[in-house]
Amino acid sequence: MTSPLVSCTDLAVSLTTAAPPTLIDVRWRLGGPPGRADYDRGHVPGAVYLDLDADLAASPGPGGRHPLPVPEDLQRVLRAAGVRAGHPVVVYDADNGSIAARLWWLLRWVGHDQVRVLDGGFAAWESEGRPVTADVPAPEPGDITVRPGQRPVVDAGGAAELARAGLLLDARAPERYRGDVEPIDPRAGHVPGAVNAPFAAHVGADGRWRAPGELAGHFAELGVDGNRPVGAYCGSGVTAASVLLALEVAGVTDRAALYAGSWSNWSADPERPVATGDAPG
Repeated sequence: MTSPLVSCTDLAVSLTTAAPPTLIDVRWRLGGPPGRADYDRGHVPGAVYLDLDADLAASPGPGGRHPLPVPEDLQRVLRAAGVRAGHPVVVYDADNGSIAARLWWLLRWVGHDQVRVLDGGFAAWESEGRPVTADVPAPEPGDITVRPGQRPVVDAGGAAELARAGLLLDARAPERYRGDVEPIDPRAGHVPGAVNAPFAAHVGADGRWRAPGELAGHFAELGVDGNRPVGAYCGSGVTAASVLLALEVAGVTDRAALYAGSWSNWSADPERPVATGDAPG
């Protein structure tokens, strides 16, 4: 299986070819300021900026803080960014891939398999002294046809079933999983039965992704065994995509499900149970 990650070196080479990949910058940070300002200060040459809130999610509501985008809206956004059928796409964020994974997963979800995430993100690109520009490209319109449903998605009921009969991984930081703090959503804690799998564990001290074998061992310790169905959630369905990306990098599975509404959806319903502490609950 081809890795869903691409190194700075390989990206740099591909950008010099006659048909370079479509390059998309999705830098974003929880609580702001907007990532567009980072992009305007400097980005990888040729990269188009897409905003997580405006371009890669529907409006917040009962479905959560970052519901999946309406397919027609996503198709419009992707075509404006130059995404073409059968043509490779490379996505990057600031560093650890946790935001880039959202667009990586969305493209896989709508049937575009030729997409990779830049290992180490913009931080790695810049640290290697590679070219950066403030010029904003005007890409030729793309022709991608969005066909949602190519990757599994579950709702709250499906997440509860995964936690009971499969393995539901919670991508949030340990203190949010335990319920020690909850800075955003209505209630603190986790889906009963979910196992904590913080997205920060996917990268090493140098900011690059851990080797496939290391990640495979990491997931084995969490209980991923190839026999039970697996799914992931986080606060709003964004960083959970990096768990799905990590599972694929590890060569474990490309069929894990995303609970798109995630904790922002689960915790909004007072009838749904909440667990706290280190154990799955």
